[in-house]
Amino acid sequence: MENSTRATTVIGILHNGKAALGSDGQVTMGNAVMKHKAAKVRRMYNNTVLAGFAGGSADAFALFERFEGKLEQYRGNLPRAAVELAREWRTDKYFQRLEALLCVINHDTALIISGTGDVIEPDDNIIAIGSGGSFALAAARMLVKHTNLPAREIVEEALRAASEICIYTNEHLSVEEL
Repeated sequence: MENSTRATTVIGILHNGKAALGSDGQVTMGNAVMKHKAAKVRRMYNNTVLAGFAGGSADAFALFERFEGKLEQYRGNLPRAAVELAREWRTDKYFQRLEALLCVINHDTALIISGTGDVIEPDDNIIAIGSGGSFALAAARMLVKHTNLPAREIVEEALRAASEICIYTNEHLSVEEL
């Protein structure tokens, strides 16, 4: 079976005072498409944080729940909540078995969180994970450089570009914006 953390595309951007995060809707098991319109992006902490996942659905729900708890515990401080989640994820015996990645974003910060303890803040305020993540990232970087599109449209166009290349990414998009 393929690595489940790769079988999707999630991309987010901080651009011109807006934060946008989106994903495709495809869910696969092995070589079969099981669902076309899954929601992989959520609003959290009083609609001030967006989070998206790549990986197993049950693992992602567990991560969302824990991350939401960390946001509550640290009163919406995204970097602190992300570091504490990554630390717990890396050290907790049950939790470290989860196979997923998270993209989280608010008006100030865009981060990727992994189970190996990584919390990555990119230099260009664009985050991307999943099998189509590199394709979407490349498209978003070019759109930022060569267009005046707003954040939401950059995310949508980057996801469309990835869906044309990556077999684990479809055109049923889910995009949230702050």
